[in-house]
Amino acid sequence: MFSKIKQLSWKVLLFRSFVYGFALIGFGLCSAWLAVKLKLTNDPGGVDVNDRYFQHATLSDEQRHALLSDSAQVESLKSQTYYKILALGVSHPKNARNILDYYRRTEDIHTVDHMLDAMGIYMTDSADFNKRVNEGGKILGGKSHNPSNLFWWSTVEEWPVLKVAVAKDARVIDTVAKRTGANPRLISAVLIAEQIRLFDSRREAFKKWIQPLKILSNETTFSWGVTGIKDFTAKTIEHNLIDKTSPFYLGAAYEHLLDFKTDKPDVERFERITNTKNHYYAYLYAALCIRQIENQWQRAGYDLTDRPEILSTLYNVGFIASVPKKDPQVGGSTIDIQGKKYTFGRLAYEYYFSGELATEFPYPKMKKHLQTALK
Repeated sequence: MFSKIKQLSWKVLLFRSFVYGFALIGFGLCSAWLAVKLKLTNDPGGVDVNDRYFQHATLSDEQRHALLSDSAQVESLKSQTYYKILALGVSHPKNARNILDYYRRTEDIHTVDHMLDAMGIYMTDSADFNKRVNEGGKILGGKSHNPSNLFWWSTVEEWPVLKVAVAKDARVIDTVAKRTGANPRLISAVLIAEQIRLFDSRREAFKKWIQPLKILSNETTFSWGVTGIKDFTAKTIEHNLIDKTSPFYLGAAYEHLLDFKTDKPDVERFERITNTKNHYYAYLYAALCIRQIENQWQRAGYDLTDRPEILSTLYNVGFIASVPKKDPQVGGSTIDIQGKKYTFGRLAYEYYFSGELATEFPYPKMKKHLQTALK
């Protein structure tokens, strides 16, 4: 009798363990689902500590046009640009060489000016750098402080692997860019920031699969795919394509870009964004998100063409935070790269104007009025 009771108690215990175990798993899944639906998983991030620098460094199209419409000022700007490149070359020769190579190849002083702005954030307190610029690029001597690269994120071991992986998708990104009218370099910028964000959280996966196979991290939980699109963001993008009253509406030519082929849109949406063999839809959703935000701001009278730091910030924080205004701020989620913290917007901005992957993702051509001014 006692043995039967003992045997029964073990069966009951085992049964209860299964029941409680499944209950905990169910509770966890439900909690995660509710967290996503209520947007509790969003990292609100914040404003970048260097936001004032971005505000000061960025000229409007009108200001650049005024500057470049004067031939004397253009020649002065060209000389100043060379001086800055030479001065930068003393402490960071690789970065200076990247800029100089691009400048010689394209004579695109407009983009080079932005590239120097992106690097200038690290030079604002450098007396030697400013002195060299003021003295016409005179080389004062001294050893290089950082012979590899000015940007910290490009010095970590994962970066060369990520470059190869991103370059593999250059063709599909270009295809998406042509279909949507989005800037392919900006698509690569939000991709880079999203992938770098995963460096610390997926170090084991990096060692096992990403590094040897040279592939991108593909998310399938709170954010989806290689570009980190959330479920509710994807649905908003789809809605904006067909809502003619929305400030994000792009026009009839775009309405059917995300049409579903089955009667199970939730399943199809997830499968196509998280497809590991073809990242087309992950890039398509990202590109449409960027274009819709650009369109909203353009309608309100603000041109974000030359503001990758703002567009990437808005891409990261979501449509609800996209409120057109005169002085938008750079920020977004905080990204920790081996102890150094960046905001999503700043990281995307630094990559965008770093010159990295410029062959695969060229800078867009200058607007016609700026090209005319430079002639």
